[in-house]
Amino acid sequence: MHTKMVQVLWGCLLLCNLYISSTETIYPGIKARATKRALDYGVQAGMEIIEQMVKERNISDLKGSESLEFLKIDYVNYNFTNIKITAFSFPNTSLAFVPGVGIRALTNHGIANISTDWDIKSPLFQDTGGADLFLSEVYFTGILILSRNNFGHPVLKLQDCYAQVSHADVSFSGEFSVLYNSFAEPMEKPILKNLNEMLCPIIIHEVEALNANLSMLQVFTKIDNYTLLDYSLISSPEITENYIELNLKGVFYPQENLADPPFPSVPFVLPEGSDSMLYIGISKYFFKSASYAYFTAGAFGVTLTTKEISNHLIQNSQGLGNVLSRIAELYILSQPFMVQVMATEPPVINLLPGNFTLDIPASIMILTQSKNSTAETIVSMDFVASTSVGLVILGQRLICSLSLNRFRLSLPESNRSNIEVLRFENILSSILHFGVLPLANAKLQQGLPLPNPHKISLVNSDIEVLEDFLLISTDLKYETSLKQQPSFHGWEGLNLMSGRWRGKPAP
Repeated sequence: MHTKMVQVLWGCLLLCNLYISSTETIYPGIKARATKRALDYGVQAGMEIIEQMVKERNISDLKGSESLEFLKIDYVNYNFTNIKITAFSFPNTSLAFVPGVGIRALTNHGIANISTDWDIKSPLFQDTGGADLFLSEVYFTGILILSRNNFGHPVLKLQDCYAQVSHADVSFSGEFSVLYNSFAEPMEKPILKNLNEMLCPIIIHEVEALNANLSMLQVFTKIDNYTLLDYSLISSPEITENYIELNLKGVFYPQENLADPPFPSVPFVLPEGSDSMLYIGISKYFFKSASYAYFTAGAFGVTLTTKEISNHLIQNSQGLGNVLSRIAELYILSQPFMVQVMATEPPVINLLPGNFTLDIPASIMILTQSKNSTAETIVSMDFVASTSVGLVILGQRLICSLSLNRFRLSLPESNRSNIEVLRFENILSSILHFGVLPLANAKLQQGLPLPNPHKISLVNSDIEVLEDFLLISTDLKYETSLKQQPSFHGWEGLNLMSGRWRGKPAP
């Protein structure tokens, strides 16, 4: 009875927590804003994508039957196969934001050349050959609606699609091409009719295929063996006349625990700007969640032996011998020793205009390393290390590096003037500066993946530290040969050309 009652109480508590969580406002850890300049570049890059797509696309066969009254032929059955788009041009193409709705695509005065094989049958004759179809005055307009599903995946929908080809010219090739070209004009009208009926269904099908792929994106990115990063959308995009803004959850989790951090997300607003194609805001909450997740996962700890310390300190201008001799002088050591450094709390994130710092509360122990007995602690003491965080974008990742600003032992103020304490602070500061931080920076070199679509590079990037968030201003560059880890983890498996998915489903 007691066990059953406990289970009921736990169930009630869980439901209560779920209710409270559902009523809390969730603010994004990352904002990504694309401007009009990004849309203009999207037209240029989009043409390259479409050119590659149409060259690889298999177009369905076109079959039909028409009467040729001027030749007094009751019917001619035709079948166009192996249809290929060999060239095209859409010189007047534009993309524009529709506030609160989506992105309008418009193109007119487009042209295209299509080659095909054909065969025809009639009561009087049948034949096969080749043909070229020239299309002109191609017009298309539609609005792309971008939203989100319940799993935080982006959802695409094409609205108000209208497509029309005004002119078609057919030129036959083959043994009797002169004869066939003489009645090509009457065939152009039914070709246009069938083609215009097919265009919007084809375009909508392509958007639906892309949408199916987007629903399989892995919005959880495995950063390393300790943490996952959630890049899911927390709301539908905000669209104004000048930009589209995506709100991403942007929170780290320990791999063994996907519960949200025990502190709330806070709102932040990107400053107005239009000089760059893309603006990415990374909030203090994002970095706080990383600090908490890594601390919870036990990642903030290191043990250095005498040999390992030697490897890091040997380049120091003061010399390894100087540091070790001071330790020996202080503690009269004749055997090797180990240094253990462990964070005692999650590092504290500070983001102020022009200044990004990380305060690390930790403990340090120096132990003897005897072969015949267990390690013996010589010194154990708490300290706080204040570090500056350097930032740079390499490839598609944000790289952080730490440099030591201050080092302070956690001692009563009356003991701080003690000469031995001051000497010990200098020793430990050297160990941190030349031993621990190089190890930490080596780990940080893997960087954090930034939001960017497949095969899009970030170029001309600038990083600015503002009040409680970072602002990255960057332009974009489409590169067909680019190998990268994109922002929505899993976009590298997205094949826009064939409408097929090559990656693994999201967990």
